[in-house]
Amino acid sequence: MAAAGWVRSEDQFLCSICLKVFTDPVCTPCGHNFCKSCIFECWDNNEIYQCPMCQKAFDPRPELYVNTFLSQMVAQFRLEAQHEPNISSSDQQAAKPGEVPCDVCTGTKLKALKSCLVCLTSYCQTHLEPHLTRSGLKRHQLIHPVENLDDRMCMKHDKPLELFCKTDHTCICHHCTYSDHRSHDVTPLKDEHEEQKPELKKTDAEIKQMIQERRLKIQEIQRSVELSKNAADTETAEGVEVYTGLMESVQRSLNRFKEEIQEKQRSTEKQAEDFIKELEQEICELEKRSTEVEQLSGSEDHLHFVQRFTCVKAAPPMKTWTEVSVRPPSYEGTVARAVSELEDKLTEDMKKVVKAELKRVQQYEVDLTLDPDTAHPRLVLSNDGKQVHDSDETKNLPDKPQRFSECVSIVAKQIFSSGRFYFQVQVKGKTDWTLGVAKESINRKLSITARPQDGYWTICLRNGSQYYAWSDPPARLSVQSGLQKVGVFVDYEEGLVSFYDLGSSVLIYSFIGCCFSDKLLPYFNPWPNDGGLNSAPLIITPVHTE
Repeated sequence: MAAAGWVRSEDQFLCSICLKVFTDPVCTPCGHNFCKSCIFECWDNNEIYQCPMCQKAFDPRPELYVNTFLSQMVAQFRLEAQHEPNISSSDQQAAKPGEVPCDVCTGTKLKALKSCLVCLTSYCQTHLEPHLTRSGLKRHQLIHPVENLDDRMCMKHDKPLELFCKTDHTCICHHCTYSDHRSHDVTPLKDEHEEQKPELKKTDAEIKQMIQERRLKIQEIQRSVELSKNAADTETAEGVEVYTGLMESVQRSLNRFKEEIQEKQRSTEKQAEDFIKELEQEICELEKRSTEVEQLSGSEDHLHFVQRFTCVKAAPPMKTWTEVSVRPPSYEGTVARAVSELEDKLTEDMKKVVKAELKRVQQYEVDLTLDPDTAHPRLVLSNDGKQVHDSDETKNLPDKPQRFSECVSIVAKQIFSSGRFYFQVQVKGKTDWTLGVAKESINRKLSITARPQDGYWTICLRNGSQYYAWSDPPARLSVQSGLQKVGVFVDYEEGLVSFYDLGSSVLIYSFIGCCFSDKLLPYFNPWPNDGGLNSAPLIITPVHTE
C-alpha cells in the first residue's frame, strides 16, 4: 500500500516549468527533470544554458535524452490516476503542519488531496469520492489543495470569483458584471488563464534573464574590485619605490651635509692638536733651559758659568706664537647649499615620477575637435578644428544659445560625463590664454571669471609671465618661463583635473575633490589678439608627436 500511495503522489511527477505532469521527461546533467519540450523551449529563448532549478550553467549545450525509467513511472501514474481506488481513512495520512487539511473530516484532519473551486472545500481521498463518481459533482473544478478558499469568494456578493475583468484587471463574480463592472471587458478565469499561460513562460524567461544579468553584473563588479585592488597594489608599490628613493636621496644629502661639517671640525681639531704638540715640545725645551739657568745662578766656577751660559744664550730662538691661533671654520651657507643641492636632486627625481605619470594618463587621450557653433564671433578656427585664435574682428554670426557672446571662448564638440580623458594644447608664443574644462550648462552670454563655483576648472597665463589657477581664491603658479605645451587630465569619478608642463615634465596644478554633477566640455580661451602680440593660436596636439 505504501508503494501505491507513493505512485499516486502527483507532486513527484510535476515539471517545474509548466507545472504539469511530465511529458517525455529528460534529465539535465545536474540531476533535475523537466518536460523535453519545456527545457528545449527555455534554452532556445536564452543564450545561456542553465538548469531552471539550481541555475547551474552548461557550456556547450548538453544533449538530453528521454528518461525511460521516469517516463514509465509517469505512464503508470497516469493510468492509476484514471482508476483511483477507494482508500480507507486508516491508510491515509493526517495533515502535517504546512499541509492543507480536509475540511470535512471530524476529529483527526486528514491531508487533503484536492480543493473544489465550486464548493470552496478541500477534501481527503475518502470525502473526495463523490466528486469522482457523481455526475453533478464531476463538473466541479478540482485543483491541487489550497488554503484560504474564502479568498476565492467575492467579498461583496459572496459568490465564487469565476470571471476576470480586463478593464480593471481584477477577478470578479457573475453578479459583479451587473453592478460595478457593467459594460466592462469580462472573460472566464479559465480563458484568461489559458491566455496568460504563454505569457507566464515569457515572464519566467524574462525573470531568469534578469537574474542572469544581475549575476553577470555581480561578476563584473567583483572583477572591477579585483582590478581596483591590483591597481591599488601596483600604485602602492610604485609609490613606495618613489618615496623610498626620495627618502634615500634626503638621507644621502643629510649624510653628506653632516660629513662636510664633521670634516671641517676634524680639520680644526687636527690643526689644534698639531699646535698643542709643538707648544708642549717647546715648553719641555724651555723647562730644560730654565733648570740649567737656575743651576748656573748659584755657580762660583767662572769658567763653567761662562761656557754654559754662552751655550744657553746660543740656543736657537723659539717660535713666536703671538699671531698663531685656531679659528673655528665658517659654516655659513652650508645648510642652504646642501638644501639647494637636495632640491635639485629631488626636482630631477620628481621629473622622472611625473614622466611616468604622464605616460599613464596619456593612455586616456581623446581626439578633440573645436565646436564652431560655440565660438565667439571674433574667433578664427582652422579647417581641421584643432586651432583657434582671436582676429580682433567681429564676424556676423547667428546668435545661437550655445555660442559665447562676451568671452572670446570656445568648447570642444566632445562631451564627457564619466571616466577619464586627456588632451594637450600648444600655447607657444602667446601672452595670454585660459584653458581647462567647463560644465555644459555654463552661462555663455556673460563675462565671468572661470572659477569652479561658476562651472570652470582652468589655469591661465596673463601678461606673458604670470600664471594662475582659477581656484577660490586664485593661486599664483610657479611655472618656468617659456611654457609651450600643456597637458590636461580629467578623472570624472575621482573629481580630479590636473595640468602638466609637457616641456619640463612638471605637474603644474591639480583641482582635487571636485563634485562633477554635469557633463564636461574641454574649454579654450585664446584671449584677445592685442594688436598681434597675442595672435598665436591655441593648438590641440596629439600625443604621438611628443
